[in-house]
Amino acid sequence: MNKKWQIYEVDEEKVEELSNKYHLNKLLATILANRNIVNEEDIRLFLNPTRNDFHDPYLMTDMEKAINRIVEAIEKQEKVTIYGDYDVDGITSITVLKSFLQDRGLEVSQYIPNRLHEGYGLNKNAIDKIHHDGCELMITVDCGISAIEEIEYANSLGIETIVTDHHEPGNELPNALAVINNKRKDSTYPFRELAGVGVVFKVIQALGMKLGLKEEEYLKYLDIVCIGTISDIVPLVDENRVIAKLGLLLIKQTKNIGLRSIIQSSGYTKIDSNSISFGIAPRINACGRMGKAEDALQLFLSKNINEVSELTNKLNEYNRLRQDTEKKIFESAVKQIEEEHLAENATITVGGHNWHHGVIGIVSSKITEMYFKPSILLSFEEDGIGTGSGRSIPGFDLHEALSKCTDTIEKFGGHSMAIGITIKKEKFEVFKKEFEEIAKEANIEEIVPIINIDAKIDFSSIHKEMVESLKELEPFGEGNKMPVFAFKNLKIDSIRALSEGKHLKLTLKEGNTVVNAIGFNMGALVEDYRIGDKIDVVGVLEVNTFNGVDTLQINMKDIMRAI
Repeated sequence: MNKKWQIYEVDEEKVEELSNKYHLNKLLATILANRNIVNEEDIRLFLNPTRNDFHDPYLMTDMEKAINRIVEAIEKQEKVTIYGDYDVDGITSITVLKSFLQDRGLEVSQYIPNRLHEGYGLNKNAIDKIHHDGCELMITVDCGISAIEEIEYANSLGIETIVTDHHEPGNELPNALAVINNKRKDSTYPFRELAGVGVVFKVIQALGMKLGLKEEEYLKYLDIVCIGTISDIVPLVDENRVIAKLGLLLIKQTKNIGLRSIIQSSGYTKIDSNSISFGIAPRINACGRMGKAEDALQLFLSKNINEVSELTNKLNEYNRLRQDTEKKIFESAVKQIEEEHLAENATITVGGHNWHHGVIGIVSSKITEMYFKPSILLSFEEDGIGTGSGRSIPGFDLHEALSKCTDTIEKFGGHSMAIGITIKKEKFEVFKKEFEEIAKEANIEEIVPIINIDAKIDFSSIHKEMVESLKELEPFGEGNKMPVFAFKNLKIDSIRALSEGKHLKLTLKEGNTVVNAIGFNMGALVEDYRIGDKIDVVGVLEVNTFNGVDTLQINMKDIMRAI
């Protein structure tokens, strides 16, 4: 598939100025200039944030009201329930708030809805159970902003509610005692992109200040807050960057035995945003996807090493089961796509019988990534009702497209890039055609994947120390992508496929300089190029360590013949 390479216009004068003024190498200065991090305070905040860089939590709307009510609950030893979500953000949010309140002498309960049977957010049956247990105050974490009816129902039962959330609110806010969400239209807080666990962190920070506690009493949870923040793919800028940067330092010496155990079992030796995103998050999320979110929560809360070991094994088993289930659905979906030649369409819509609801969204993401087309996957039950998920590509608003299909859809929700959907099997084929026509009318075939490139560089000017310095830009993630570079007119010195044809391995020459390059999932290209061909490559620079020897390597994102 052809991709568009979009290279930043490097301001050489600004790069030179940053390099000289702040004693930065040219590569690091280039990245900072491209990201408009150019004054002294912004550079300090980005590279070396401290605990003093957190915003005042009391700038949040309703924070004072919420804190006063929680302090009252602590003093009166009231029955408090935390209502959370089953993903990493929700699990870490419950962990942090429950642990902090228990340290203050308040025993609290929690409720996590079952993903497979209850779905996301508050529901009246859950509120009935919470009321039956004698709850006087309910605190939502990572949910609640859209629970208008449910919170009104809680009010009717005499349960007061504090909402802490980070999702977009609708036109109406729930009638709760306090609603803490920086995406409120009346919010004046300086940063609106906190994860749910980030909002919870601000709550315990405000509580700590109110109760006159030492900073360490809430800062010690930054390891868990960091896990939830990075996993929820919020922009790692401003306060999220402070959380992630300080949290990663704390994770390396964490006292949470559950976190330590799951890190060790993941097989990652280096603790960074990558190991959290691909090592820790999938294992925690697997619990929720398989309907066992309480096990992930207990892993973080447990103080018993034997229990932690048992729970770690459970999480790894859930993750293995999730992978197996996901693989079967993916293979079944791809078979349909190939048999029905759906890759020739503007969109891909497929359905299967009893596909697991917990993983169908992941498979949709993989299908969209593989074919660069919006995809919708539906699981049909015996009653003829199909429920599923959809994922889109940049430039095509999936939510808007589905809003034009209300005659064939039972219900749907989500946003431009991801949706959940329910449809009757009898309307499936009609929906497929309708959705396809809408995409074609939007000229979706004109959308080309774009690779944003930080700079074109000569490999001969790069050395190991310079590449190592890019680690100062970590943690990488949404809003702070790993730097990508273009290398032009390199000669192929050797070429071969690895892992049964899955990956591509090259050695490339630029003058007298030889560099290794690896292209994951690019093995099919081995037939398109030969030794001696001149090529252009886009990729990430990294230091590869093998048998104790460090060598520079390009982790390729794309490749084309040199012009």
